[in-house]
Amino acid sequence: MIDLFLEYQHLFWWMAAASMVMLVAGVFIVPWIVVRLPATYFAHRHRDERVVGRRHPVVGAAILVVKNAVGLVLVLAGIAMLVLPGQGILTILVGLTLLNFPGKYRLERWIVTRPAVLEPINWLRRRRGRPPLAF
Repeated sequence: MIDLFLEYQHLFWWMAAASMVMLVAGVFIVPWIVVRLPATYFAHRHRDERVVGRRHPVVGAAILVVKNAVGLVLVLAGIAMLVLPGQGILTILVGLTLLNFPGKYRLERWIVTRPAVLEPINWLRRRRGRPPLAF
């Protein structure tokens, strides 16, 4: 086991750095995003297709590829962090939010409607004077 660590030491340091970034994101950025979500964000059965913007189609496709590649890397790093030091579950969730796949909105709605998730979200929103999420 020690030989494995010594052989891939640089990789473990990068994973530790990514873990720290995810910790900071979890403490500061996630609550900031949750408070700024519209109360009706999850009120619809299906999410409207998002337009990448008024960008050139090649630029839009490149952004989509990079976003999904980063999401995949984060999911894989999160899986590794489940057995290694790090914020594995949080990293997986952030990676999933970046990925595009069929049923993603339905999965997000299902996760957010769990009482263990919805209650803290609505508590944060109440503290900031925002209405609770509506479904």
